Amino acid sequence: MSLYTDGTNNLLQSLDAPAYSLTVTSRLTGINRWRVRRWLRGYKYSGGEQSPVVKRSLPDDSPYASFLDLIDLLFVKIFLDRGFSLQHIRKALKDARDHLQTPHFARSNFFTSGSEIVLQLPQNGYVALLKDGQRVIGEITDRFFDKLDFEEVTEHGFVCRWYPKGKNGLIMIDPQISFGRPTLVGYSVATSNIYDLYLGEKERLEPVSEWFNIPVPKIRTAVQFEHSLWQ
Repeated sequence: MSLYTDGTNNLLQSLDAPAYSLTVTSRLTGINRWRVRRWLRGYKYSGGEQSPVVKRSLPDDSPYASFLDLIDLLFVKIFLDRGFSLQHIRKALKDARDHLQTPHFARSNFFTSGSEIVLQLPQNGYVALLKDGQRVIGEITDRFFDKLDFEEVTEHGFVCRWYPKGKNGLIMIDPQISFGRPTLVGYSVATSNIYDLYLGEKERLEPVSEWFNIPVPKIRTAVQFEHSLWQ
């Protein structure tokens, strides 16, 4: 059940709906399934229990992830890739949720500046997380997620669209289009449907292009994207 009960339910419920199995989430994010499961659901060990990294609206034991869960996982992955420890990330993301007052931190832009994780607030500048809310002045060296669009319909300003290959890469994931499956930008056709027909046509692009009335280069992009998910 969605946590949001205002007049923007349709959008927010689509962002928070259980749309992706853990396997699909793993393929889309490039995070192995073992980590996806632990980061979303937490785990038990001999000395106790570890809570999930990503705080979400779905029950912790849900076998599915929402679009916002998927984006939250990408934030964690990028922070780890930039050298932050998981313990550091847990604390920073708790601080981010406190600032944003939402269960998801996929709401605004994050940056790294030196050894800090920096949060860009919707209206009030920047906050260096783990620095007691001290304002950040100076150049921000790295900006995350130019592959994202943020919705402007609600006060929450959540991520509403993800371009896995960048905004010029022709692939888009929008939870309000094709049930959140990857699609070609400008077309409401899931790349998985294109790929299935491509296989059915003995890996010939032209018949698929004619069937969907989509140019061959774009069909090729969809096929390459789907193929990459299975590598």
